[in-house]
Amino acid sequence: MTTDHNPLLLEQQLCFSLYSTSLAMTQVYKGYLAPLGLTYPQYLVLLILWEEDGIGLKTIASRLGQQSGALTPVIKRMEDEQLIRRERSRDDERALQIRLTEQGKVLRTRALEVNRCVFEQCGAPTQDLLALKDQLDRLRHSLNDSTI
Repeated sequence: MTTDHNPLLLEQQLCFSLYSTSLAMTQVYKGYLAPLGLTYPQYLVLLILWEEDGIGLKTIASRLGQQSGALTPVIKRMEDEQLIRRERSRDDERALQIRLTEQGKVLRTRALEVNRCVFEQCGAPTQDLLALKDQLDRLRHSLNDSTI
């Protein structure tokens, strides 16, 4: 690593540190999720549904910072794999509600082990990891609140 303070060096970029760390984290999760038959995006959807089952696709997309159309292939695959079922809302037939199947609910117990293993693989005290998470949450909120 160079000691040059050129602001355009890749190693100097916050965005690259976040990007490369995100890729590395996703790869770690991939290894733990594969035995469960889950992809990382599927896991994120399940996390939301384990928290609140029967919510709308738009709500899930919003929580993930995505457009609902971008999640449609993930949701369809999860339905094909019998992890969830899509239902039309009783209040608004245009809106989809996503519900866990029994198979989707059962995966929650196994996911607790995934979470523990990922924290362990990070190689840092839990307190430090939670503090880092808080900093990243604040950064994300700040970036989302800013306008260009």
